[in-house]
Amino acid sequence: MAKPRAAAAPKDYESALAELEAIVAEMEAGQLPLEASLVAYRRGAELLQYCRQQLADAEQQVRILENGTLQPFNPQDSDE
Repeated sequence: MAKPRAAAAPKDYESALAELEAIVAEMEAGQLPLEASLVAYRRGAELLQYCRQQLADAEQQVRILENGTLQPFNPQDSDE
């Protein structure tokens, strides 16, 4: 049986992503009972929303740093 998951917000993006990957692997194994699958799915949806928000926040910070315009990344520009 799956261990209960804390509903607390993750401490950072990396821990949220790691927990989400663990949930996906556990669900893909197909060994969870229905109720545990629903709980895992809900937690996964929460983590996905958190990760998306973190990425949106990071993108907004980049926009601010680039004077309001999100610039395409060009690795050759960073070599100079």
